[in-house]
Amino acid sequence: MKVLIVYYSMYGHIYRMAKAAAEGVASVEGAEAVLRRVPETLSPEILEKMGALEAQKEQADIPFCTLEELSEADAVIFATPTRFGNMCAQMRQFLDATGKLWAKGALVGKVGSVMTSSGTQHGGQESTILTFHVTLLHHGMVIVGLPYTFVGQSLSDQITGGSPYGASTIAGGDGSRFPSENELAGAKYQGKHVAAIARKLTQ
Repeated sequence: MKVLIVYYSMYGHIYRMAKAAAEGVASVEGAEAVLRRVPETLSPEILEKMGALEAQKEQADIPFCTLEELSEADAVIFATPTRFGNMCAQMRQFLDATGKLWAKGALVGKVGSVMTSSGTQHGGQESTILTFHVTLLHHGMVIVGLPYTFVGQSLSDQITGGSPYGASTIAGGDGSRFPSENELAGAKYQGKHVAAIARKLTQ
């Protein structure tokens, strides 16, 4: 059983969350985690001005996702940073190219799940995940979130991402805050949960 983790990460925050989700997937017997990123739409010159080249180099060995991989997977976890309460343009462009998959019903019945990040504590994490779900529903996917059995999302003694809609992290206004142990635990739990449900659906 294959669980595809498709992400975009400019500065590395979502990359870390995606890797944690992959760990969770791999903890389920018979589940294979496949990490893929979506293509960049910005030029190297722009990325350099934005201070993102180092993080891009860190991810250089992660292959770009193909549409065929989406159709071959049993479940897909999407991970995207928030841009004004929505998914980033890179992820949107990738999804906009899935029309042929939609026409064939290639993703119908597959598990779909979403994780995100934002600069601030209330920076649109929930709206990003919920609006992302609309695209997955158009593809006929079975939406899976992050249940409250992950007790880390109920913590009140620390600032943390995470909601029943999906795992998330807070990057900070300058991007200097990376995922906390609790946020990574949420991503790992979500990966395990998605894989467990996908296994039931494929039996």
